[in-house]
Amino acid sequence: MSFKAGPRNLITDVAGLRIGNASDERLKSGVSVVLCDDPAVASVQVLGGAPGTRETDLLEPHNSVEAINAVMLSGGSAFGLDAASGVQAALRERGVGFAVADQRIPIVPGAILFDLINGGDKNWGRFPPYRELGFEAVQNAAIDFEIGTAGAGTGTLVAGLKGGLGSASTVLESGITVGALVAVNAVGAVTVGRSRHFWAAPFEIGDEFGGLGLPSPLPEEATNIELKFRHKPTAGTNTTIGVIATDAVLTKAAAKRLAISAHDGYARAIWPAHTPMDGDLIFGLATGKSGIAPDPDDTTDLYAAASATMARAIARAIYAAKPAPGDLMPVWSSLSS
Repeated sequence: MSFKAGPRNLITDVAGLRIGNASDERLKSGVSVVLCDDPAVASVQVLGGAPGTRETDLLEPHNSVEAINAVMLSGGSAFGLDAASGVQAALRERGVGFAVADQRIPIVPGAILFDLINGGDKNWGRFPPYRELGFEAVQNAAIDFEIGTAGAGTGTLVAGLKGGLGSASTVLESGITVGALVAVNAVGAVTVGRSRHFWAAPFEIGDEFGGLGLPSPLPEEATNIELKFRHKPTAGTNTTIGVIATDAVLTKAAAKRLAISAHDGYARAIWPAHTPMDGDLIFGLATGKSGIAPDPDDTTDLYAAASATMARAIARAIYAAKPAPGDLMPVWSSLSS
């Protein structure tokens, strides 16, 4: 089995999805929204110890709501949960949502990451700006979008480097497409030791994040956790949040399994991952636009691709990050070796 990237190498290679980003450079924070052209089957898996979420209970396979209208990813810690209200407001204006009598209720699960101590100005007054950023993100939704220092990845940090918003896609031999979107704000490191090499290197397609491969030999300090930390990690101050999507026809339970598999991409791209200080979470989406219900062989390929695509998206997030005034960490492109 060989993987190839989609034409954009973005989650929007999955038919039926658009992405909107909104950022505030002074705040050093932002919001990303995944808009579904039609309601999409969805579930979620949380493996980090410090999550912040909205409307995730309804995504469990045993609960009633089968499909959603959008997914919100935001900075701002618990304040960022307001972003989902802005997304809801924008969708309600468009008449989008779950129909109950004469009412439409947009179904917008969301997750947040901690970026309150990243050099940005958080003196926003009485009300945080995230509801407005969520509304703006919907207006910006498109097939093509920026990665790196954008949207929910605007103010993110990883161990020793600036984080970012990443995306990637994979087209399988069956015709199914898989795409990932991720805001990387991990306790752990995405590069090997002091090097520029990414832990995700074995899954790279072409030179999508530098083409460096793994260092050979691996440096002795490759798994030295303390090497990367510039400060002692504090519970709840990190988190990598993402979406893994496919155009395959999946049940809600299969969408959850897709999210579970994509978490392996976190483990392959971040060292360490899923710590008590992270709120690591992945939403699984299935638009069904391909019309393909995977057979057992295709299912194995699908879940393998979910892991690899997420790992690539994580590396691409850090690779694409751009410097900005007041940054606390350097960007990957500034590393010399």
